[in-house]
Amino acid sequence: MIYLIGSLRHPRVRAVARELRDRRIEVFDDWHAAGPEADDIWQKYEQDRGHTFREALRGKHAQDVVAFDRRNLDASRAGILVMPAGKSGHVELGYLIGQGKPAYILLEKEPERWDVMYGLATKILYDPLDVIKELE
Repeated sequence: MIYLIGSLRHPRVRAVARELRDRRIEVFDDWHAAGPEADDIWQKYEQDRGHTFREALRGKHAQDVVAFDRRNLDASRAGILVMPAGKSGHVELGYLIGQGKPAYILLEKEPERWDVMYGLATKILYDPLDVIKELE
């Protein structure tokens, strides 16, 4: 299974997942079902309860989400970070790299601002078809 990493707000995640599935590659992107406002709603809910960020991370909901993602990251054979993505996506990619699994970054175009640590990724790609070639 390939763990597709990205932003809840980015529709390209679903398009890449569809392209991979069309080529019979098993993809995990179920986390995307939470919708684009999931993190904002969770933050507001916890703040309304008077919780700090650190307290909210120790809460049942946050722990369940982390366990769900970790279980699927652990079960994956590789990961693809669909850019642009936020902090969580980069942490997930780093988790896969730390496990020694292939970890790809899929950019839409040449980045305006370069980041040398992207050199830790297995490969930087621009076209989902290139990702498919890497995975087959």
